[in-house]
Amino acid sequence: MDAPALSFPPELLLAAQGVKVAFFDVDGVLTDGGLYLSEAGETLKRFHILDGLGLKLLQRAGITPAVITGRDSAPLRGRLQALGIQHVHYGTEDKRPAAEKTLAALGLGWAQAAAIGDDWPDLPVLTRCAFAAAPPHAHPEVRAVARHVTRAAAGQGAAREFCDLLLVASGRYVQLLDEYR
Repeated sequence: MDAPALSFPPELLLAAQGVKVAFFDVDGVLTDGGLYLSEAGETLKRFHILDGLGLKLLQRAGITPAVITGRDSAPLRGRLQALGIQHVHYGTEDKRPAAEKTLAALGLGWAQAAAIGDDWPDLPVLTRCAFAAAPPHAHPEVRAVARHVTRAAAGQGAAREFCDLLLVASGRYVQLLDEYR
C-alpha cells in the first residue's frame, strides 16, 4: 500500500514510544471548551467524530484511553459509553489521584502514560506523564509543558491528532489504516 499521508517528527515519536495509557481532559480537549446551555439549563456538548474514532483506534492498538474531567453530564456519559471508554473519572478537580488510580488498576506507571489537557487542573497529570500534549488554545503554562501542541483545535480533531501520534509511535498506525484502505 501507499505510505500514509500523516507524519510526525522522529523526536516526538521516540518520546511517545511505550505509551500504554492515554489520559484525556474533556472540556477544551474533546470539546471546544465552550459551555452551551439550553433554555432549560441543560448543558449541551459538541464532540467531533474524528476524535471518537481516534479513541476507538487506540483501544484496538492496545493503548487504553482514560478520561479525567472536572465536569459531569448525561451527554458526556453517553458519548464515552458509546465509545467503550472504561476508565473515566467524572467531577474530578484533583486529577493526579484519579490518574494514579487508573495507572494502579492497569499495573502501569507514569513512564507508560501520555496525556492531553488545556488548563491548570491538567498540569499534575501532564507534568508526570512520559508524553504531554495540548491543543493550540491551551493556557500558556500548559503549552509550555506540552511536548506536542496539536495543529487541530480542541473539539475539532485535536484529540485525534494526539491519538494518531500515539498510534504512529506504537507502530500500529499503518496496520490499522490498511484495514480501512
